[in-house]
Amino acid sequence: MKVVMVGPFGLRPHGTMSRRALPLAKALAARGHDVEVVLPPWSCPEDSGQAWQEGGASISNVSLPSSVPVWRDALIVGRLVRRALAGHPSVLHFFKPKGYAGLAALLTWYLTRLHLADARIVLDSDDWEGRGGWNEIGDYSWLEKRFFAWQERWGMKHCHALTVASRTLVDLALEMGVDEGRISYLPNGAALSEEVPDQEAGTRVRVERALGDNPVVLLLTRFFEFDHASVLGAFDRVVTEMPSTRLLVVGSGLLGGEEERFLALAQEAGLASCVAYAGWRERSELAGYFAASDLAILPLEDTLLNRARCPAKLVDLMAAELPVVADDVGQVSEYIEHMSSGYLVTPGDMDAFAAGVLRLLSDRQLRSRLGKQARRRIMEEFGWHKMAAVAERAYDG
Repeated sequence: MKVVMVGPFGLRPHGTMSRRALPLAKALAARGHDVEVVLPPWSCPEDSGQAWQEGGASISNVSLPSSVPVWRDALIVGRLVRRALAGHPSVLHFFKPKGYAGLAALLTWYLTRLHLADARIVLDSDDWEGRGGWNEIGDYSWLEKRFFAWQERWGMKHCHALTVASRTLVDLALEMGVDEGRISYLPNGAALSEEVPDQEAGTRVRVERALGDNPVVLLLTRFFEFDHASVLGAFDRVVTEMPSTRLLVVGSGLLGGEEERFLALAQEAGLASCVAYAGWRERSELAGYFAASDLAILPLEDTLLNRARCPAKLVDLMAAELPVVADDVGQVSEYIEHMSSGYLVTPGDMDAFAAGVLRLLSDRQLRSRLGKQARRRIMEEFGWHKMAAVAERAYDG
């Protein structure tokens, strides 16, 4: 089967195409399908016009035109559609209903209605964009918010099949009238080749970040998912009980300045000496940070945005055999079974969150058991080879 995946942006720095579409494409290629990923690389313009092979899948970046904005956008959409249809695919899988991918899906849908194209149109949603979703925190104009919300609803209704990354997105699609038979639950997965981080890399990180032999709690974050003061309050409770504990923070804000505000709050709370901030790290570097940590935390406010998301970083943490203390929000309980493959906390109960961290820090055997079970569960139940089978069923209809 010839499958073309169309993205809204390039492989960097956003995660949808690199962490969701590409590993799915590789898994499908391993099952004998001819898979191409077509991208508008405005987020990484150095890839403009470039093409290569990766894991059996073809990566094609359309050339970015240099012209006035609206005309430029139209050219990009046109080039996406032309490239996507060039190989006469059986399936066109559009990732995200908004932006360039959403516009390309709209144009292709009408081409199929007019019998000018012959392909099964599949749409993928891994976030909620409209009211209560990204529109609430994104730096968008009023017109952009209305347009993205319309794109999302129109796209989810006008496709032959819909793949969604969370149970919440399944419910939202049903609420807007999408037929249940067209919806496929396709959460983020792990590649079977993912290795457990080695301790040598972890030792280097501990030296570089002056962590010494102290207990280390990892916070891998984009900073929008939780209330900063509440999380620092919970960490303060941990430090009160175990003063040598260090919080290793890896990541950067999505909207600008969030990390500075977080660090300023840590300074005000007297926790600056206990926080090591590493900033944004490439995925290839994360193995060392995972190995340097005793456990990870995933704090999440109970919002529609967080419930609809399917956190790929939780998959990474579990695949790395890291025990995770997480708020039980949305997809988290799909991955973590409490006290079996992780530690779940009622959202908003920061006393319980701190207690969970302290319990794991004080029990090495428990950490080891939860970490091993986390990796086993994510690899066996959520491997991309299994997710590829779900995609195939959506493609077949």
